[in-house]
Amino acid sequence: MHVNDLPTPALVVDIDLLRQNLETMASVLPGERLRPHVKAHKCTSLAAEQEALGHASFTCATPREILGMIEAGVGDDFLLANEVIDPRRLEALAAVQDSASIAVAVDSEETLDAAERAGIRDVVVDVNIGLPRCGCDPKISGRLADSARVRGMRVRGVMGYEGHLMMVEDRAEKKRLVEEAIGVLAEAHEDVGGAIVSAGGTGTFDLYAGTAVTEVQAGSYALMDTYYGGLGLPFVQAVWVVGTVVAVQPKWAVADVGLKALGMDHGNPTIAGHKVWFCSDEHVTFAPDDGTPAPKIGDRVFVAPAHVDPTMAMHETAWVANQYGEVLARWPIDLRGW
Repeated sequence: MHVNDLPTPALVVDIDLLRQNLETMASVLPGERLRPHVKAHKCTSLAAEQEALGHASFTCATPREILGMIEAGVGDDFLLANEVIDPRRLEALAAVQDSASIAVAVDSEETLDAAERAGIRDVVVDVNIGLPRCGCDPKISGRLADSARVRGMRVRGVMGYEGHLMMVEDRAEKKRLVEEAIGVLAEAHEDVGGAIVSAGGTGTFDLYAGTAVTEVQAGSYALMDTYYGGLGLPFVQAVWVVGTVVAVQPKWAVADVGLKALGMDHGNPTIAGHKVWFCSDEHVTFAPDDGTPAPKIGDRVFVAPAHVDPTMAMHETAWVANQYGEVLARWPIDLRGW
């Protein structure tokens, strides 16, 4: 099968470019220095490629991701980096704790209560280091750790996410701000204890030398998107949503890749050689740049998403192809949902 034979919209991964990204990251953050974030691709087949390069510990955003990874036999150490209080989901994790190491993020007595009731054994204290999302006040991190130990839980360390710094363009300024945020996390770690100091992402992956961070939670680096692509990182676009041109007018064309096939929170997607005008439910409207031949009905277009994580979650299948467009494999996006 060829990419041109696929029904569209079709999520297509270039296997050579994917492996190039994975190898680039592994050369900078080998083994346990990287805890790849599964939420970026939600695909156990892709996670197996990461494991093959020496990464056996994974960050997960949902209980479903951990359960699916264990079921697939990929990885042996999982961090649920989101707070969960649903007893059924936590109990499902507790039931498989003998199959793999599982730690759950907590940032309040309420999240500790939920984890204790479910029978969760290991926790990581989630600390707010600047992003106004989850994470406790650093000043109470030690108290939460003490409370967890009183409940009989093992406290494996701390995590924090400086997501508000990922897109800072000036590298020197970004490094300064990252070190400042990690300084807060390091102080909390002194109060909490444990071996883990987990932080970071694709946009800051190489800024932790000399800091307290023991592992980086990067995910988007594997496939990339146009949002991160503007930062000059050493990773390349390796995934597209392939569409078919279904309408052509004198000044524009329309392909069948719309809002239901793309993560749009970071803006419009990109089509090389064309200007994207807008996306609607099922369509992308675009116009060729000067010098680019006008598309014809039936042509295929490669649409690069602006945000890879939600884009992956919208598709059931990733079609794996080589540089010649030959389809080599079908990878289920099998970790979708919660």
